[in-house]
Amino acid sequence: MSPVDRRLFLHMNWALLGLMAALFALGVLNLYSAGQFRLEEGMAVTPHYQKQLLWGGIGLCSMIFFMLFDYRRLNAMAWPVFGLTVALLIAVLLVGRTSLGAKRWLDLGFVNVQPSELAKISILLLGARLLAREQAKLGFARLFSILSVGFALTLLIALEPDLGSGLSILLLLGGMVMFRGLTSRVFKTLVAAAPFALVGGWFILHDYQKRRILGFLNPADDPLGSGYHIIQSQIAIGSGRFWGKGFLGGTQSHLRFLPEKHTDFAVAVFCEEWGFFGSMLLLILFCAFLYQLVVIAREAKDAFGCYLAAGVFFYFFWQILINTGMVLGLMPVVGIPLPFFSYGGSSTLVNFSLIGIALNVSMRRYIFKQA
Repeated sequence: MSPVDRRLFLHMNWALLGLMAALFALGVLNLYSAGQFRLEEGMAVTPHYQKQLLWGGIGLCSMIFFMLFDYRRLNAMAWPVFGLTVALLIAVLLVGRTSLGAKRWLDLGFVNVQPSELAKISILLLGARLLAREQAKLGFARLFSILSVGFALTLLIALEPDLGSGLSILLLLGGMVMFRGLTSRVFKTLVAAAPFALVGGWFILHDYQKRRILGFLNPADDPLGSGYHIIQSQIAIGSGRFWGKGFLGGTQSHLRFLPEKHTDFAVAVFCEEWGFFGSMLLLILFCAFLYQLVVIAREAKDAFGCYLAAGVFFYFFWQILINTGMVLGLMPVVGIPLPFFSYGGSSTLVNFSLIGIALNVSMRRYIFKQA
């Protein structure tokens, strides 16, 4: 191993890598438990945890790939990746596979690809490129020019429809913009306009999306419809009490009262089995994980690397906040998964890839001076 390679290896943020591995391992164990359900002849198991392990292996290869080269090369790739993403999203609308009333996947024969997941990496790269060029806080003109690329992707994703992924795009880019900084005039204007934007957004939602919001505000009004997910999730979490029912002991999930228990509501399975105590330990792991991303952003030696790490932070921060809030009944159900816990091939691949980008920034922080 050459001296440069040795320094790259030593400067990698091992704490972030270890925390990610711990969260993924807990997620696979949780999916194994979530896949258990009772039949008259005994217990049966769905193979989601096996598929998650397979996608984890593929994601590990992707993470290593993103660590191998100097991350500054991603700067030149930002616009081409954005163009490819737009082309794939248009292809989904034209020839995509429809499932559960939504057209979100491209069927490649041997695997189904969800381009909206690639859009998250695309907006991260392009957002970091555009923000790294700014020398001052953003005014109206620069703000709208940067946000326009996010709105373009969000519009294509919303047509599928996929509210959760579209919201993730805007929140990721919005977080990076706020991290960069806005002029006082722009910030005050956005705060004043926010209530009007929320009211106007109501009228462009689909009927099922409106029902989800109404179900969030009053789940008991439709306990077998729009409020069912929230009610069953709260029952599962509450029944775990302080110490939980133990691994494989969750009755709400095994008796199939808890819906979407391997995807959006996977953490409700964990809370039922491990109780308040286990839930707090899981929250501590996620907070430590996010803190390491803050450390990487703070120690980055150029603006582009700093915004890349900050973007990765905001991606995971919003996913964790919204999913846990949704499961607790504090936010509407919008279909945003919990990183490393919720089952999903495309999302797992993106999660590992983003960690690879963040580790890349940490590994090369000593190579060049502040730009």
